[in-house]
Amino acid sequence: MGRAAAGNTRRSRRSSAATASPSGRNRRDGGKKAGGCRGAERALPAGTFDLGAQSERWAAFQQRHRLSCEEAARLLLDAYEHRGLVKHTGGCHCGAVRFEVWASADLHVFNCNCSICTKKQNRHFIVPASRFKLLKGADNLTTYTFNTHRAQHTFCKTCGVQSFYTPRSNPDGYGIAPHCLDDGTVHSIVTEDINGKEWEKAVKEHKTIRDMSKP
Repeated sequence: MGRAAAGNTRRSRRSSAATASPSGRNRRDGGKKAGGCRGAERALPAGTFDLGAQSERWAAFQQRHRLSCEEAARLLLDAYEHRGLVKHTGGCHCGAVRFEVWASADLHVFNCNCSICTKKQNRHFIVPASRFKLLKGADNLTTYTFNTHRAQHTFCKTCGVQSFYTPRSNPDGYGIAPHCLDDGTVHSIVTEDINGKEWEKAVKEHKTIRDMSKP
């Protein structure tokens, strides 16, 4: 939101284990980890990851789903770090820009009435930067700024669609356009009107907007 804050609410539905070499220098140890995975371990000695009674289960899981060690670890971390969230995917109209974002299936969307948000109908929900990943199109994005230059209005060079941006209210996070998400992962949408015409006052009085980009 170029400018934003509190208003009316309405409903519409993501090292190596250093070991001393004979010469005294450190080298990277590629020992086994997690069910036979090979790779660098930072926290555990000798580069090993003992899964104990879960070793066979872990190995079977990898084999059954044909997952590499990295893929299996990513699934585990995503499931733990993003409990209660779903992975949405989306992008611009031409497909040059694609992203994924972890957020609730029930979205809280801001509808700002500041000058730029009004002209481009910038309805968006806010997420921490750690929950957003640009999959492709970094070189196909361009950015427009004005006034304080805090908000980074990024959009596709080809089709002109802004599918996400960096809001002034939460410069450490992202504002995601719900209408640019792929079908199938959104359960409901609650829309909150924000008086962006009085941005400073509105954001100061809003109880939660500043916290929405916090992990």
